Formats: sequence, structure tokens, C-alpha cells
Amino acid sequence: MNDHTQDTGTALKLSRRLSALAEWVPHGASFADIGTDHALLPVFLTQKGQIRFAVAGDVNEGPVNAAKKQVAEAGLQHLVSVRLGDGMAVLEPGEVDTVTIAGMGGSLMVKILDQAGERLNGVNTLVLSPHVAEDAVRRWLTEHRYALEEERLLEEDGVIYTLIRASRMEDQAEATARWSALYDESLLAPALSKVPLALMYDMGPILLRNPTEEFYRKWEQEIGKRERVILQLKLATAPEAAEKAREWEEDIKEIREVLACLRAEKQSSN
Repeated sequence: MNDHTQDTGTALKLSRRLSALAEWVPHGASFADIGTDHALLPVFLTQKGQIRFAVAGDVNEGPVNAAKKQVAEAGLQHLVSVRLGDGMAVLEPGEVDTVTIAGMGGSLMVKILDQAGERLNGVNTLVLSPHVAEDAVRRWLTEHRYALEEERLLEEDGVIYTLIRASRMEDQAEATARWSALYDESLLAPALSKVPLALMYDMGPILLRNPTEEFYRKWEQEIGKRERVILQLKLATAPEAAEKAREWEEDIKEIREVLACLRAEKQSSN
């Protein structure tokens, strides 16, 4: 995808991460970018003619003012509505069919989705990029009729980002069936057939099927983070700290086993 707009006016440069998110927005979508900051994504997609209409929402006045300036400079006030508000409260029920949320932790993302209520009516596509607690996002999707369509890891400026695209199913039974298929042991490398479900949510079932170099780097970094937490826990005097440290040590053991199995599977297939 070209990082520049194809329309007249000032060329808009997107980061690699935003460009990747833009690729997943369906053509002809009515679109909302929650936590929009400078409204780069809505302006870019509108100038390309990829979307029909956009809402750019942010909870803070500074980003909203910056977004309004960006939209005005592009001459897109009639197609991009910039709104100040908390999460998806900026939307009317049924107003959009595609929502992007990026640049925040998974727990906050889940809170925004939980509080959306009927504003999620008609939202068929979610394009999400949590920078921590990805497992919380995948669990929420599982429980709310959304099925994973794509997952991707992308490294930019030394940071490895997780990108997730999910589609709303007709009913919970269909969504559950789609998720069950993702966790089908027969489709995983034989050595991974016993991966705990909690770790599947953490690492991503689609990412586990086709691990990239970014995947291995991300999880080596995650092991390092967990080891630093364990050191802090072992310095603590509270009795529950020791138990928590043992839990984290078990997590690290499981992650190392999964990474070793994936590497062994890759070597055997070469």
C-alpha cells in the first residue's frame, strides 16, 4: 500500500503501523477511529476514496483540535466528523460498520468495547492494535460474537506492534465455532497440540500457525519483562509475592517450550 494519498492536496504520510491498519479497512466502509489523535487514518482513507464517511473521536481536547486542523487542511469537513468524547460514546448506534482502536493497552480497549453497548450494533469489522494485554482483547472478541480474521506483528522504531482484525458473526454459536476451528489441535504443529488455552489467547492462534521473526523477538522480549517482574516479586516480603513469582516462572517455562517447539517444527520442515 502506498503511504501517500492519491488525491490532490498535501500528501499525508502514515506510519507503517497505520498503513497496515488502513489495509484492513473494507472498501466503502463507514468508519470510526477511536482515540484518533491527529485523524491521520480517517483523512488518509477518505482522500483515497476507500471509505464513505468517517468519525474521528478522542477523549482529549488537544488531539481533537489537532484532528480538526488536519481535516480542515484537507478540506474534508463534509466527510470526516471530529468529535470529543470518551471511547465510542462519540458514535450513534448503527452509524458506522467499521471501527479502529489503536495506540492503547488491551485492558483499556476492552473497557471501551464493553461500554459501547448498542453503539456496536452494525459494527461488522474491528481493526485493533493493543500494545499490551492482547489476551484480554482476544477473550473479549471470543465472548462478543467476533471471530479473528487476521493477526499480524509489525516492528517499527524498535517496537513490535500487534494488529488484529475481527469480524462479527451472525450469532454466538457461529463465533464459537470459528474460534474452535482456530484452536483445532489438528491444524497446529503436533508439538503445540497441548498449548494451554490461556497461552493461545496471549500469543495469538493465527500468529502461532505462522511464526515470523517478529514473533520470536516479541516473545523473547516478553520473557525478559517477566523475568524482571519475578526479580521484583522475590524481593517483596508479602507471602502472596512468592506465589505470584512461581506463577510467572511457570508462564515463562510454557512460553519457552512453545518457542522451542515452533523452532523445531520449522527446522524439520526445511
